[in-house]
Amino acid sequence: MKKNLLPVIACLLLLAGCGENPMNARFSGEINAFCENVSAIGDKIDAIQVEAEENSIRYATSDLLSYLDEMEVEFMKFANIDFPKDYDYLEDLAEEAGRYMTEAASSYRKAYENGYHREMEEYAHENYARACKRMQVILAYLRGENMEENALD
Repeated sequence: MKKNLLPVIACLLLLAGCGENPMNARFSGEINAFCENVSAIGDKIDAIQVEAEENSIRYATSDLLSYLDEMEVEFMKFANIDFPKDYDYLEDLAEEAGRYMTEAASSYRKAYENGYHREMEEYAHENYARACKRMQVILAYLRGENMEENALD
C-alpha cells in the first residue's frame, strides 16, 4: 500500500507545482516576462547612437519612437494582467502606468515629428517617468517592500 501511495503523492506534487498556486505561477511568469522585455527595450534605447548628421538624427529618432511603441505595448499588456487576489489592489496602478506610457509614446511622437517641440518632449518625459515610477512601486510591493505614502509624487 505504501509503495502505491508514493507515486500518487509524487504526481500530486508535480501537478500542484510543488504547492505553488497555478494562478500565482502564471502571474510570476507574466511579471518576469514584462521585466525582461522592458529591460531589453531599454537596452535598445540606450544603444541608440546619434551623430551630428541629419540622417543619423532621423534614424535615431525613428528608432527611439519605434522602441517607445514597443514599450507602450509591454506596459499595456502588463496593465491587462489578471492580478491574484493578494495583489488585486495594484491593478489600478498598473492601468495608470499603461495610460501614462501610452501618453508618453504619443507625446514623444508629437515632439519629434514635423520638427522638434521642446515642451511636448518635456511633457512626454514626465509621462514616461510617471509610468516607470508606478511600475517601480508595483514591483516593490510584489517584493514585499513597504512604500512611503507619497511614493508616486
